[in-house]
Amino acid sequence: MSAFPSPRPRSVIVARLRAAGCVFADAEARLLIAAARTPADLAAMVDRRVAGMPLEHILGWAEFCGLRIAVDPGVFVPRRRTEFLVRQAAALARQAAALARQAAALARQAAGPAGQAPVRPRTVVVDLCCGSGAVGAALAAALDRVELYAVDVDPAAVRCARRNVAAAGGQVYEGDLYRPLPAALRGHVDILVANAPYVPTDAVGLLPPEARVHEPRVALDGGADGLDVLRRVTAAAPPWLAPGGHLLVETSEGQAPQTVETVARNGLIPRVARSDELNATVVIATRPALQRASPALSLGLSGVDDRTHCRSDEFGPLGRSYRMWTQLRRADCTQ
Repeated sequence: MSAFPSPRPRSVIVARLRAAGCVFADAEARLLIAAARTPADLAAMVDRRVAGMPLEHILGWAEFCGLRIAVDPGVFVPRRRTEFLVRQAAALARQAAALARQAAALARQAAGPAGQAPVRPRTVVVDLCCGSGAVGAALAAALDRVELYAVDVDPAAVRCARRNVAAAGGQVYEGDLYRPLPAALRGHVDILVANAPYVPTDAVGLLPPEARVHEPRVALDGGADGLDVLRRVTAAAPPWLAPGGHLLVETSEGQAPQTVETVARNGLIPRVARSDELNATVVIATRPALQRASPALSLGLSGVDDRTHCRSDEFGPLGRSYRMWTQLRRADCTQ
């Protein structure tokens, strides 16, 4: 919380934010007052917000899946809808881990008292077009034994992501999609997530100024139909995925049929997951396994639990205010 009284009534700040077009002015005022260190700092923060800078860039962080994610100016701000991508990926990873635990138990039984059962390997997660690294960081927090790699073409995003995944021991690479990844990962990726740009070029100019002016175009512009990067991600995914591994990409509901066609054309098994609550659409592409797991190992694991698996850490009054603000923005339909 701020250690000083506001130099002006909060109502004055709220009125100024509202006049600038901030729909959630009251919640934003609370966050700015709580984050400011001095009256001059608060005045400067309000000025930046009135000028159109995203609130997350002013605060220096965004809440995502209960985590506080560092977001530097000029870096893509993680959207609430992308939490649905994390839920789907975490559920699939947990399903695979449950199968692995059952396999390890059977191996221990077969080995007997003198034998040594194999240690369950870490889940290999790759986060392409990682931006701030929010998706990879959230997956690492939600899962046990994760080996995390992330990639982005934007140097500012890479610097930001390295801070956010450091606690998980994640590695972040600068470059174009798969190009900078270690070759040893080929055929070993269990979960491949990509929140690639999918706004059609002609629609970028229609985005709110927070995105259009303050976020990098490379994180927004998906080409003529919005699917240029997603097609490249999908086409190159099969040799990187482990047998039974999954690629998950965020897209719009209208783009999902074309994305499904692209997935199938590249030899992967597609399905679509949808959250009306978050206005989120995720296409899941699975590399066929080399052989089907035995019925004993598959028992009770045929479905994917779609409940949220994100952490819900508390950050005191500032975190609670931010959560209230992001819940109000849940209907936001920007990329």
